[in-house]
Amino acid sequence: MTWAFGLSLLLIFCARLVDVTLGVFRILMVVHGRRLLAAVLGFFEVMVFLFTMSLILGGGKTLTLPELFAYCGGYAGGNILGSFLEHKLMNSYAMVEIIAEKNAGSSAMVNELRDAGLGVTVIAGEGRTGERLDIKVICSRKQIARVETISRPHGAFMFVSDVKGVSGGYFLTTRHH
Repeated sequence: MTWAFGLSLLLIFCARLVDVTLGVFRILMVVHGRRLLAAVLGFFEVMVFLFTMSLILGGGKTLTLPELFAYCGGYAGGNILGSFLEHKLMNSYAMVEIIAEKNAGSSAMVNELRDAGLGVTVIAGEGRTGERLDIKVICSRKQIARVETISRPHGAFMFVSDVKGVSGGYFLTTRHH
């Protein structure tokens, strides 16, 4: 094995390492709803990939800068469009969990969530400084903003988790907020 061949293998390995690492981070950013960052990562991911593949398969001929930017830009844009379409078209659910002090305000919040047509489960618990309510709402992604709007004035802690599937229970099917 020649020194030049060994160096080219190391270059391929390192380029692929960077390419795949960027791809993993890009997917994580899409999952977490950070579309713009995912697009930027995708741009550089495919740039590294194309540069490496053009050296390997193109016999040393690289793409022109406009060709490289057009291809990378399309890939980055596809990340944004694909995640946007998935968000808009998929009938997916989320679990919104709200942790609130047990008081009249949190009881009013639960009633407001139910009045909005959402299924709400309340579990009593205890936090560092006293009694808490663990309020669980499984809803469509489109309803998350409504749940947040209702819970925000009550100073509650809220987090959202993706739900893979649902069966049974109470779901708002006729009205959408």
